[in-house]
Amino acid sequence: MPDVAKAEDLLALERQVCFALAATSRSVIGLYRPILEPLGLTHPQYLVMLALWEQSPRTVRSLAESLYLEPATLTPLLRRLEGSGYITRARNAANERELKVELTAAGGALRERAEQVPVAVVEKLGIPVEALEELRDRLNETLAATRRASASA
Repeated sequence: MPDVAKAEDLLALERQVCFALAATSRSVIGLYRPILEPLGLTHPQYLVMLALWEQSPRTVRSLAESLYLEPATLTPLLRRLEGSGYITRARNAANERELKVELTAAGGALRERAEQVPVAVVEKLGIPVEALEELRDRLNETLAATRRASASA
């Protein structure tokens, strides 16, 4: 193998966007676990609840699109949230193929407790909110670019 300076090595692990994203994602999600535990939520369940706190009721398809998940991946999360009493699922009377997901009173009330989650994560990270907001915006741009790239492929 030729001796290539690390700065020039396009395949160096630390130069890979995919590695930085994957490692950071795992690490940040790991910070959420102990914060979400008192709420009885896993990180994926928390994301579902965030989407439902924005809009409820919603269809499973709408939730899946918002969360960039396949409906089959979302179903077990919804089943657990229903078992916890945070949501209900029901067939749409006008269209039997649609499954409507709606917050229960307990699910709606959980929102108030969840408002402390972002505050606790920012505190644990120790990064200024402005820097995190800029990072989020760049990640959203990247996400939009991947969607465009996938659509054109």
